[in-house]
This record gives sequence, C-alpha cells and structure tokens, in this order.
Amino acid sequence: MRPHDEDPFDPAPEAPEPPHDGECCESNCGEQCVWTRYNAARAEFERQFAAWRARHPADGRFP
Repeated sequence: MRPHDEDPFDPAPEAPEPPHDGECCESNCGEQCVWTRYNAARAEFERQFAAWRARHPADGRFP
C-alpha cells in the first residue's frame, strides 16, 4: 500500500455522473439544464483531479 493511499483526508475526487437518458427536457432551459450543470461539475472535477494528481504524482491508478 502506498503512503498516500492511507490518508483518508485526501482521497481522489470522484467524477460526476452524466445525466440519465430522459433527464434532459430539451427545452433550452439554460443554467437549469441538467447538461449545463453536469458540464460545470465535470469542469470542477477536472480542476480538482489535476490538483490531486499534482499532490499524488506516483499514484498509478489513473493514466
């Protein structure tokens, strides 16, 4: 086990789940759209994941 795997205070962030089929009403509802919210959450995840990878460069779980 790698030392940083033992740190419960700095786990890898988890990617958000995309909307399920049928969740989008396809009415161009702007900021309320499930895809708009998902894309914002995905961008935040990618930012957090990049920061986490910088703290854990030797972690081989992710490419």
